[in-house]
Amino acid sequence: MPSGSRIEKLPLSKNADRVALDAARKQLGQIILGKDDQVGLALSCLLARGHLLIEDLPGLGKTMLAQALARVLGLSFNRIQFTSDLLPADIVGVSVFKQESGDFQFQPGPVFAQLILADEVNRATPKAQSALLEAMEEQQVSVDGNTRQLPAPFFVVATQNPADQIGTFPLPESQLDRFLMRLELGYPNAENERELLVGKDRRAMLDEVAAAMSPDALVKLQQAAANMHMSDPLVDYIQELVRFTRESPDIEIGLSPRGALALAAAAKAHAFVNSHSGVYPDDIQAVFAAVAGHRLKPAGSTSFRSAAELCQHVLDTVAIP
Repeated sequence: MPSGSRIEKLPLSKNADRVALDAARKQLGQIILGKDDQVGLALSCLLARGHLLIEDLPGLGKTMLAQALARVLGLSFNRIQFTSDLLPADIVGVSVFKQESGDFQFQPGPVFAQLILADEVNRATPKAQSALLEAMEEQQVSVDGNTRQLPAPFFVVATQNPADQIGTFPLPESQLDRFLMRLELGYPNAENERELLVGKDRRAMLDEVAAAMSPDALVKLQQAAANMHMSDPLVDYIQELVRFTRESPDIEIGLSPRGALALAAAAKAHAFVNSHSGVYPDDIQAVFAAVAGHRLKPAGSTSFRSAAELCQHVLDTVAIP
């Protein structure tokens, strides 16, 4: 959604971490074909220290994107398949009695990794879904009265099937709010689908991908993204967008202060990922639907058929500085 502003790129001289980020994005684009915008948003989400929710129909590459992110960013990875019989202990771990020592020993669950794929998260019961809340918010879990820190950096990438499919449990608003962004991948175009059909198997390609960076380098990139300059008029722009969502008759629940912070952090990370010299209105607009779409609750009388339409209405209505 161009704003008409002239976007300046960073100087061509790049440090090793910046080069590694560009390499990671290129590798992701070779595996997830034709989805450069979504790949850029996914990287922006992680650089903003956020968790990512990917919602779409089965078979569109949601799981593949999560696995590819872990591989190219050099992160330890665990996959949790959410099912209706999943228990919280299956996620965080459990204390097991050891007869030889006569005491209980904690056996860590799959949540103890740097990137967790919560696959089909809305197929589990709310009780199992809630096991992720503390992990996502505090980067720790509490088991048997003991608090245990999770690895750093720590991300949850969750996939979700559309809510109207059989066997799904809607995520509560409190858990949706823990996700910095929600993305949809959508169907590939004809050219990219043909490449999928006749080209090399994407899973085989994923097995061959080498890490483009280390977790320490990722942390440095997160700090650099957080330090991107945002001018006062753009802070005003974010506040106007947030204010509109709270006052519009088409929106029952607008963005909270946490939502406003998420929008600012995501815009800075998007500017950094795309080598902008600072945050531009285009960056705020590019991340707005992904950040706000799952946080806004349309009014019952609204004519907007989707979160994307509602977010576009907000962007079209609020003036750009």
